Amino acid sequence: MAIKLTLTEDEIEILIDAMDADIEGYVEAAKEARGNNNREDVKTFTEAAERILALKKKLEALIGE
Repeated sequence: MAIKLTLTEDEIEILIDAMDADIEGYVEAAKEARGNNNREDVKTFTEAAERILALKKKLEALIGE
């Protein structure tokens, strides 16, 4: 299912900033999980960060960043 939204550049920038914070959180969580030898959590947190990064890149392309 596709959802269509109309957003201003400022709104997209707000989303991008929020995604940066989320990515940082997941990267830190993955590091902690790695330190605890919890491979399943490392995989989960890394995948989450990668998915957010992919979406962030799509949004950045829309506003030419």
